[in-house]
Amino acid sequence: MLQTSARLLRLLSLFQAQRYWSGLELSRRLKVTSRTLRRDVDRLRSLGYPVHSTSGVAGGYQLGAGATLPPLLLDDDEAVAVALGLRTAAAGAVSGIEEPSVRALLKLEQVLPPRLGGRVAALHGFVVPLESHGPTVDAERLSFIATACRDREGIRFTYRDRTGSPSTRSVEPHRLVHTGYRWYLVAWDLARKDWRTFRVDRVQGKLKTSARFKARKPPEGGFATFASKSIAHVPHPYSARVTLHAPIEDLNKRISPSIGALETIDGHSCLLHTGAHSLEAILIHLLLAGVEFQVHEPPELIQYIRQVAGRLSHGVG
Repeated sequence: MLQTSARLLRLLSLFQAQRYWSGLELSRRLKVTSRTLRRDVDRLRSLGYPVHSTSGVAGGYQLGAGATLPPLLLDDDEAVAVALGLRTAAAGAVSGIEEPSVRALLKLEQVLPPRLGGRVAALHGFVVPLESHGPTVDAERLSFIATACRDREGIRFTYRDRTGSPSTRSVEPHRLVHTGYRWYLVAWDLARKDWRTFRVDRVQGKLKTSARFKARKPPEGGFATFASKSIAHVPHPYSARVTLHAPIEDLNKRISPSIGALETIDGHSCLLHTGAHSLEAILIHLLLAGVEFQVHEPPELIQYIRQVAGRLSHGVG
């Protein structure tokens, strides 16, 4: 009986990792016959798990959605990741999920074994978030948009641009992009007949769905790249074009899409398009990249860097 119970937990864990499995693959994973597998599936059904099956050579099993949420089976690393994610969500940039995140975290921490509780406490205790006073996004609104992307349903909404001017938009939503600070929607604008990027915190009023649409070919470079370029080319008081002497694979790990857009020059260098409200901010971003660079424009930035370099040289002279 103990062996059977352990096998049922293993079977449930497999279903939660992947909804559909062929009967042959499940039998191989569990090291049982097809007859034993069918009995185990029937036991799960008797416990309330909606397991659907298909017959034939290509037959298999799929865990469906039930009336209640079944218990989740997590390995050690998954449990730590979920706990840290919930703690981050409780104080994150998405409003409306703080209290549910705390409730879920309390339930999880009650059942964490001591060895994992120590790992979570250590990570949480010594990771200090940088306070942010930026705009937050309503969780329900974010979920609505994500569902529209999944179901390929058009949406209509009121949008306020960076100057605060409102406009009514009808779009085909395709992807949500998160920069780590803000949420952006990449969508096909029906009136402008082109791809557009919308800051979700500027999407206002009641969201309304419209007709379904067929998925379009993604913009060049993919949705994340398009959003990155859109963000980088937002008008700023100062815009810059800089060559960074490092491969784009390395720079993508160091430079957030919210900072600027990268273009490959060759295997050893990239072109960065960036902007900010001050020359100082641009210089800080360049220094934090940690690579050699060459500024092409604007002239004001070149002159500013020379002045800063002069002050630094005098400071260590």
